Amino acid sequence: MKKRLLSLFALISPALLLAADKLDTGDTAWMMVSTAFVLLMTPAGLALFYGGMTRSKNVLNTYAMVFGAFIVAFVVWIIAGYSIAFGANENATMQKFFGGFANMMLNGINYDDLSGTYPTYVFIAFQGTFAAITVAIASGSIIERMKFSTWMIIVALWGLVVYAPVAHMVWGGDGALLFDAGALDFAGGTVVHMNGGLAGLILAILVGKRADYQKTAIKPMSVMLTALGAAILWFGWYGFNAGSAFGANEIAGVALLTTTIATAAAGITWMLIEWFIYKKPTLLGIASGIVSGLVAITPAAGFVGTGGAFIIGIVGAIVAFIGVAKLKAIFKYDDSLDAFGVHFLAGLWGALATAFLALDNQDLLWDGPLKASGDRIGQFMVQVESMVVVGLWTLIGTVVVYYIATAITGGSRVDEEEESRGLDETTHSERALNI
Repeated sequence: MKKRLLSLFALISPALLLAADKLDTGDTAWMMVSTAFVLLMTPAGLALFYGGMTRSKNVLNTYAMVFGAFIVAFVVWIIAGYSIAFGANENATMQKFFGGFANMMLNGINYDDLSGTYPTYVFIAFQGTFAAITVAIASGSIIERMKFSTWMIIVALWGLVVYAPVAHMVWGGDGALLFDAGALDFAGGTVVHMNGGLAGLILAILVGKRADYQKTAIKPMSVMLTALGAAILWFGWYGFNAGSAFGANEIAGVALLTTTIATAAAGITWMLIEWFIYKKPTLLGIASGIVSGLVAITPAAGFVGTGGAFIIGIVGAIVAFIGVAKLKAIFKYDDSLDAFGVHFLAGLWGALATAFLALDNQDLLWDGPLKASGDRIGQFMVQVESMVVVGLWTLIGTVVVYYIATAITGGSRVDEEEESRGLDETTHSERALNI
């Protein structure tokens, strides 16, 4: 297990191999703090971001969908998800797609085992927060009409069938399909944002549109809550991106700065687009731009310089705006809170841009990420391969999970009366105060 995890760290910094099996208190402290930062992103940041955009009759249900997704997904991660994602599989063919089951319930992992320079237990918790937020992202596409019971089953199954194998293929170390191919995903552009955003779109299509979609005005409960959620997400994202350097090191500093640059640039870009098109910049637009920038820089945060961060943030906002304002209208799908438009499309752009904007080996603080130094087209094709493999796996896996969950709960949708009255009251017997 240690050797396998270290192969993952070696992509970030071969120096970690020299420090293997030696605890570093600074790295340990940073990774524990990063884990707490990423945890904050879901039950606080994402829940508020989504909840504010929801109608007042469904805001508590929206929060429960996100909060519930986090707690269920994390438990599933400990039971079997971690083992599937980062465990070793003795069958070389299976190893391309799945880890083994030897580490279920963290069997065989001791409290004093190390992953590089900090405890493996911390790595497990850190990665568990990634697994939890990924499925929570998908909830934004299907709120206001899916049964809470169906959603909880989807969360549990999806974490094992879709997320864990995808994480293994990209980050699982030697023998894993996309890791061996040289796919670059510093902190989860492919594994988290493309994966969760695409799953959301698929579920939205399968469950169907809201009954009053495009028939009546759907107004957000509180843009202030959404803006607060975006701010908390930005704060937590430093754990997400800088924490993915796996230590308190120079690359963490690179990721922290590029994350800030791309996010600010994206927020400005979305604001200017609205100002130009609609003549009025909105707070909701600025918040959406901020999140699109965070998403876009995620796969590249530790691989690019300041110039690359600006480009990724600016274009990421443009791509996400087109997805939210144009593509949804053209194809008429009901992606309630634009998980696909913001997370999938911005994540896709960031992953592809990494091939061309990642710094050359001689400019890096470590042995560079490019599959072959300067081979931009070759790296781009590897990134495309990663997009295709993850896209197909997510598509097939999400459809399978949806129909299993639907069969168990006797249908995925609430009835018309429940949808009309609102899910806060009909599902949870609660009401939110108007803020």
